[in-house]
Amino acid sequence: MSHPYPIREIARQAGLSEATVDRVLNNRGGVRESTTREVHQAIKDLDRQRTQVRIGGRTFMIDIVMQAPERFSLAVRAALEAELPALRPAVMRSRFHFRETGPVEELIATLDRVAARGGSQGVVLKAPDVPEVTAAVGRLAAVGIPVVTLVTDLPGSARRSYVGIDNRAAGATAAYLLGQGLGDRPGNVLTTISRGFFRGEEEREMGFRSALRNAHPARTLVEVTDSDGLDATQRDLVLRALRHDPEIRAVYSIGGGNTATIQAFEELGRAYEVFIAHDLDHDNTRLLRERRLSAVLHHDLRQDMRRACQIIMRAHGALPDDGPALPSPIQVVTPYNMPPDLV
Repeated sequence: MSHPYPIREIARQAGLSEATVDRVLNNRGGVRESTTREVHQAIKDLDRQRTQVRIGGRTFMIDIVMQAPERFSLAVRAALEAELPALRPAVMRSRFHFRETGPVEELIATLDRVAARGGSQGVVLKAPDVPEVTAAVGRLAAVGIPVVTLVTDLPGSARRSYVGIDNRAAGATAAYLLGQGLGDRPGNVLTTISRGFFRGEEEREMGFRSALRNAHPARTLVEVTDSDGLDATQRDLVLRALRHDPEIRAVYSIGGGNTATIQAFEELGRAYEVFIAHDLDHDNTRLLRERRLSAVLHHDLRQDMRRACQIIMRAHGALPDDGPALPSPIQVVTPYNMPPDLV
């Protein structure tokens, strides 16, 4: 086990003699297994203490750049602000650059301003997977500003890491839940996507379509897209789809706008059997509590934001590397297992 500590320091941390620590580190034998564990634990404790000294008093300015409906942006802001105390002794500061929709050039201009003015230690980014955004991420990386993608990835870019769920697995999970809910009853499925150029949504749709086709090949998928997840646009698009297809009986909402989708069903006097959505934002929490959603595929945004901040800190050498980032766990939330703080 490699380490930078003198034997004397390890012995003091473990409460053991230097001779015992020397035997453990050099595999000389004659030491109880419990003593060996104490030595290794002492080294881990020293690593943590060293990290605390390394980040103590340091300030990290992070820019959060997102294209998303306001309900999701506000949830991200709240998650980050709730996690800031857990990141001490480092001091985290954040600037928020939120937009619901608009030309990609405006998003690029925001990223370029962050790169040009300096003072940023990192960017947490939710953006479309288009070449212009990829190029802007490259310009940030070139001036030493690490980028962490959130919820939807830019795998062809110079981003440092992705934080979020496995979106294909999430889509397949939605197909399973929807299939269980509908059973053998007939009916087509409405899928709603905010924009086709968000890779995360595209991957959810592919996972959903593949799993549903394998399990229920007779069901037709009806796609609504380009609403930006905004209620006003979503309502009109869903009304049009429902009028065109009277056999729609279930919904998989990939991109949000669920209040508007439900309103469209109600305006036409139509009912749905199953409605699967993503994220426990304010709207979805209320709809789930009212039993108007069947289930929400959720991930812990606070954990995601904590991980994003830690990845940025590691990029600056303030934390030790902990290996490749794993996808966030997918939680299937129903009205019966909502988190206690949301019930």
